[in-house]
Amino acid sequence: MTPATYQRSTYFALVALIGIIVTGAAVRLTNSGLGCDDWPNCNSEKLIDVSSTHAAIEQVNRLLTGVVVIAVALAVMGSYLRTPRRRDLVWWSWSLVLGVFANAFLGAITVWVDLHPYAVQGHLLLSMALIAAAATLVRRSAEPDGVPRERVTSTRATRLIQVLAVGVTVAVVTGTVVTGAGPHAGDENAVRLNVDIPWIARIHGASVVMSLLVALALVVVIRGSLDDRRRVQAGLSRWLTLAVMQAVVGYVQYFTGVPELLVLAHVAGASVLYVVTTQLLLDTSRPTAKLVP
Repeated sequence: MTPATYQRSTYFALVALIGIIVTGAAVRLTNSGLGCDDWPNCNSEKLIDVSSTHAAIEQVNRLLTGVVVIAVALAVMGSYLRTPRRRDLVWWSWSLVLGVFANAFLGAITVWVDLHPYAVQGHLLLSMALIAAAATLVRRSAEPDGVPRERVTSTRATRLIQVLAVGVTVAVVTGTVVTGAGPHAGDENAVRLNVDIPWIARIHGASVVMSLLVALALVVVIRGSLDDRRRVQAGLSRWLTLAVMQAVVGYVQYFTGVPELLVLAHVAGASVLYVVTTQLLLDTSRPTAKLVP
């Protein structure tokens, strides 16, 4: 298998993992979290049950898990078939396998504890870690083999990118806390977190603003180095565009009563932003040769 062919299979895994996050959010937003009250069967009588809208929506999310398993399996097999085989690609592909099975188990626990917000939070955060791993695999899968790597020359720029990644992670974590206290529980009888929503929403918003300020500081720092601009400017521009869009959607949804479609768009945007953040981190160390076409 050529590196370019293998990279296409890793894209499949990444898109599938983002899809499972978005459909999972749709389950929660439609109060379909307990449309199937058992695992792996939908209920005590049927493996698959689409007799109600809630059950059908939950089933779509569960069935997409099968697509994820296939995509991840292809990524693992491809890592062994790729010519030349690379140990780092084998490791990253197997990390997806471990993460997917761990998340499936956590998904079962989430159903068994009637959508307790801590379990729902853990389910989403592990999914975010998985798409970060998949984004890393996509980038590394097409890199040329056995060539030197070049790094961002400015230590300040590297540190700012690392701080930016931490800021995005904090925003995601605090966002799950807001969700855990908010109205979209996945089921109308699900337990909610006993925290003040405006207070935790302000913390979430502050983490977003701080991340944007760090990104702007990074823009200033890389202006002094042509090489560093060449390495990170494209990724930083993508990050800034997505982050501003996410901030706008977040504030609009908060002040309009968190409508379901906007929340779904915010979750999808957070997933893509996490991918772009991972890619920006990877931009700090890249091979000196071009990626394989």
